[in-house]
Amino acid sequence: MRRLPNPWVAVPVLVAALSGGAVGYFVTDASCARGSCTLSASIVAAVVAVGAGVGIGVIAVLALKSLDEFRSHREREILVEESPKTLQPGPPRDRRDSLP
Repeated sequence: MRRLPNPWVAVPVLVAALSGGAVGYFVTDASCARGSCTLSASIVAAVVAVGAGVGIGVIAVLALKSLDEFRSHREREILVEESPKTLQPGPPRDRRDSLP
């Protein structure tokens, strides 16, 4: 069964987008004369915000997929370790006994 995506993943993406947009705007605005390139500063801010959001989004998705794979692998190991005990009660058999 597939789990629903966690809505809290969007929080770091939005924080990164807002931070990147602010940095892009203020760096561009500081490099121009006062009031001369507000439009270009806004465009740079939008581009940097999208880039930062996409970058952090990719990292968040990869980290969550890795964590999910780790959890499912760990659950499989636990099931594999427990199943022989429940299927074959008694003392462990020697592997040579099962050979033809």
